[in-house]
Amino acid sequence: MRMRWWSFKRTAVCLALVAAEAASAEGLPGQDTLRADTLPGRETPFLYRYDRRLERYRRRFNSLIPQTCLLQCYGDMGLVSVGVGWDYGRREQWETDVLLGIVPKYQSKSTKVSLTLKQTFVPWSFSVSELFSIEPLSTGLYLNTVFGNQFWTSEPDRYPKGYYGFSTRMRIHVFVGQGVTLAVPPRKRFFAKAVTAFYEVSTCDLYLVSAFTNSSLTPKDYLRLSFGLRFKIL
Repeated sequence: MRMRWWSFKRTAVCLALVAAEAASAEGLPGQDTLRADTLPGRETPFLYRYDRRLERYRRRFNSLIPQTCLLQCYGDMGLVSVGVGWDYGRREQWETDVLLGIVPKYQSKSTKVSLTLKQTFVPWSFSVSELFSIEPLSTGLYLNTVFGNQFWTSEPDRYPKGYYGFSTRMRIHVFVGQGVTLAVPPRKRFFAKAVTAFYEVSTCDLYLVSAFTNSSLTPKDYLRLSFGLRFKIL
């Protein structure tokens, strides 16, 4: 009777251990029939390949979320332009912005809307204090277009071929500038964690051609000054 009781106890313990192991294997997230190997240095290929792919998709999606908001005045992109942007690079030295601007009608028939794609490179940034830093140089280019039927990309047939030789719809600008950044203390942050005030001096392809071909022009005829605020929200 003793031997039978000991055999029964041993069998019950073995069954309990097998059941516990099976339950723990089923409880692992993302596994149905495949268990992750618990030995150090070894991985289940299919499970970890899926996790890596999922993480890669998440990083790509997160990179599409704008990190900055931008307000800029003048610069041949409109009286006032607003937009969003992205910072990237090892030191976030690259900036890409998309802006919509308002061009008042002035002597024309109606107010117009401009679209600007802007690329900026900031090679250096120096900290003055815990809150302030200076960007002594920023440079880049932007492509600007104005929406309206009176602007064209290809020269209309009503003009002799080569009469203008350029598009009135698209302008390519180059610029240089400087900026000062204020880091907002964590307890006082509401909309942004940093604000950069900047100015830029720019010119476009048409102005450069005019400057080289017409000696009577002065810098104020082919250079444009703009200024703005850049809000770091992420």
